[in-house]
Amino acid sequence: MITSLQGKVLQRRPPWLWLDVGGVGYEIEMPLSSFYQLPAEGSPVQVFTHFMVREDAQLLYGFLRLEERELFRLLIKVNGIGGKVALACLAGLDVEQLRQALLLGDKKRLTAIPGIGAKTAERMIVELQDKIGSPGPQSSSGQTLDDPRQEAIAALQSLGYKAAEAQRAVEGLATDLRTEELLRLALQSLARC
Repeated sequence: MITSLQGKVLQRRPPWLWLDVGGVGYEIEMPLSSFYQLPAEGSPVQVFTHFMVREDAQLLYGFLRLEERELFRLLIKVNGIGGKVALACLAGLDVEQLRQALLLGDKKRLTAIPGIGAKTAERMIVELQDKIGSPGPQSSSGQTLDDPRQEAIAALQSLGYKAAEAQRAVEGLATDLRTEELLRLALQSLARC
């Protein structure tokens, strides 16, 4: 498995990056969001990669951020989404916007991405909603740090509520509340449903 490559940019031909790593040239397909952040030709760069082998091809996908690669790997596990469509998803929305759209079940935002129809958007939401977790900075344990709203959402999820339910329950509450108050009010709201 090739997890990352570090070398010099040989050529940039959207969406392909040609990277020289110790005299060996690699052709790497990237989402346009990463591609346009690449340094100039001849400059050093590190690219996180995902290597895919199919019957008819061996493909190497590259990302400048680890979060992009992890989300790409989740996307390609959804039935009907291959590498090209997953790259389109990452080009159409940044990582946090895509996570938010999946958490909130925002089909309209997802179907605005080329290659994503209503049925595929629904499949993405159903299959990924509980796998992506809450957006925002996270510790190594996966818990969101220093944000009472995200802590309340994580607490609700640990109580068995789905990510989208927890997000909606906390979303309408005042922004200046402590975690405990947010959790109490969210639980009351969920009990009424």
